[in-house]
Amino acid sequence: MTSRSREEGKEYVLKMAREHDVKFIRLWFTDILGFLKSFAITVEELKGALEEGMGFDGSSIEGFARIDESDMVAMPDPDTFQLLPWQPTEHGVARMFCDILRPGGEPFEGDPRYVLKRNLKRAADMGYTFYVGPELEYFYFQDSKGTQPLDEGGYFDLTPLDAATDLRRETVLILEEMGIGVEYSHHEVAASQHEIDMRYTDALTMADNVMTYRLVVKQIALTHGVYATFMPKPVFGINGSGMHVHQSLFKGDRNAFFDRNNEYHISNIAKQYIAGLLRHAPEITLVCNQWVNSYKRLVPGYEAPVYLSWARRNRADLIRVPEYKPGKENATRIEFRSPDPACNPYFVFSAMLAAGLEGIEKEYEVPDPIEENVYEMTEEERKKRGIETLPANLLEAIHLTEKSEVVRRALGDHVFHAFIKNKKIEWDMYRTQVTDYELNRYLPIL
Repeated sequence: MTSRSREEGKEYVLKMAREHDVKFIRLWFTDILGFLKSFAITVEELKGALEEGMGFDGSSIEGFARIDESDMVAMPDPDTFQLLPWQPTEHGVARMFCDILRPGGEPFEGDPRYVLKRNLKRAADMGYTFYVGPELEYFYFQDSKGTQPLDEGGYFDLTPLDAATDLRRETVLILEEMGIGVEYSHHEVAASQHEIDMRYTDALTMADNVMTYRLVVKQIALTHGVYATFMPKPVFGINGSGMHVHQSLFKGDRNAFFDRNNEYHISNIAKQYIAGLLRHAPEITLVCNQWVNSYKRLVPGYEAPVYLSWARRNRADLIRVPEYKPGKENATRIEFRSPDPACNPYFVFSAMLAAGLEGIEKEYEVPDPIEENVYEMTEEERKKRGIETLPANLLEAIHLTEKSEVVRRALGDHVFHAFIKNKKIEWDMYRTQVTDYELNRYLPIL
């Protein structure tokens, strides 16, 4: 925002707060693990918050690995002011996303929003605007203590008598009331698994939208006495939940990924971007799939990509060039299929963009597309065609990311080291657990 437009934004926020009887404003930001953090101020503090920000303890954005407590300032972004529709209209509640600053006013390098802004500036310096459209899948369960489904539907099933259909409808209405455009909502492959697709937009707006989307899905479920989860693999033996990310680079109002004369209608820039994503996919997997449970989803046979390949029609590939509207410039994009919906979207968009721009800057050669089903190939066939795999577990992913210059530059030193420290803590917590599987399998016989 320019200083003038920020001034206009502040006046708009104050006006909206007056007109809608807003009493509380929740200031939202995100920790490095992608958890939404919040504290509330009253409307009497709003003008001062918009001018100078609000001080708070910055250790709250460090995840599990808390560092020495340090003062930070949450500076609300007026462009993100929205009423929370599920709150009372009398003495209402609104929210704004914040940029996190040091007390002197400079950006805090540990703020995920700042990390994404840095990567978007790199793209802008090359003349590009980065647009994304993530598809977040999730499950509805009876409660948070088990995995009893609300329905037995399958992909695109019409289940008019199921409670989940009403939950989805109400969620879409709330999202749209909060200014978040929705393109599709439908039942997914697994029982009680659903998806709502937000309308394609710039990456910073979309990262904020993802954080809002996840909260709204959970909030609406809670008001109806059920539980919604974005856990990547909550149920053994059925599909997990992914977050396929459609993406493209624009130069002005022209899609840099489009080439009318190419067989796939994609440009050399798009091919180099794909090549960058493919080459660096293993090292950005820790960012895209950050939980121990994420790797229970990334296994062959459940529509989750494992192999480093790209194609048009084949949904087994890591990267797909969708054919919904072939030859239409604005619709030309690529789809990166490994991320899951329990990620930090600011980091995922940063890592994908950094890998793709690396391919463009260094003019990587894209390998041939693989239209055959990679899962059905023998290991020997895959090896012969040079098809590598994503890391198989969190520890493998940590080791790959630790050595990645691309991820270190994308996240910045502060976040890079703090994020890896968090993930090592999680792996250590996981590997020392005694699970029900072990007790059921070994206790009766050993």
